Amino acid sequence: MFTGIIEELGTVESLHTGEESAVLRVRGPQVVTDATVGSSISVNGVCLTVVSHDRETFVVDVMAETLRRTSLGQLQAGAPVNLERAMLASSRFGGHIVQGHVDGTARILAREPGDRWEVVTFTLPEALARYVVEKGSIAVDGVSLTVTAVGPGAFSVSLIPTTLALTTLGSKGVGDEVNLEVDVIAKHVERLLDLGSEVRS
Repeated sequence: MFTGIIEELGTVESLHTGEESAVLRVRGPQVVTDATVGSSISVNGVCLTVVSHDRETFVVDVMAETLRRTSLGQLQAGAPVNLERAMLASSRFGGHIVQGHVDGTARILAREPGDRWEVVTFTLPEALARYVVEKGSIAVDGVSLTVTAVGPGAFSVSLIPTTLALTTLGSKGVGDEVNLEVDVIAKHVERLLDLGSEVRS
């Protein structure tokens, strides 16, 4: 499990894509300091398992389901990526519950610079819209963010200078694709309500 607080802006070393899978190598000296084979590292919001590593890079396998649901298959060598290690039980919970299980992708619709922040608006897939609420949490490329506005087919967030400087969200432009993970608690509540109505009927 993760919290959406990015630890390091890594760099894609290589992405080798097969028919139904890919092998991704990422440079991330900070997140590999205590990595072992089997460790979980979030790459742009996607929970991936380390299969090998050295002192500065790590390698992960990316399965067909992950390539289908996320933007990882579009990465190229040199691209920056958001990195976060799985949280320790003793860690501060700085963001919100982020599983690294991406629900879908969105594209940037607009960027509006402010005095000390920037408002960024994204498309909102219809299948995910019911889970996104104003002042609720959402993970965008693995970054824990607060939704500032929701409208038909779109939502907005406000990015502070630290987020702009230390994550990929500072450099992405209009039309770029991002990974979305909605609040898992909302999905569980919906499922429980559905099951309750089935029992009553």
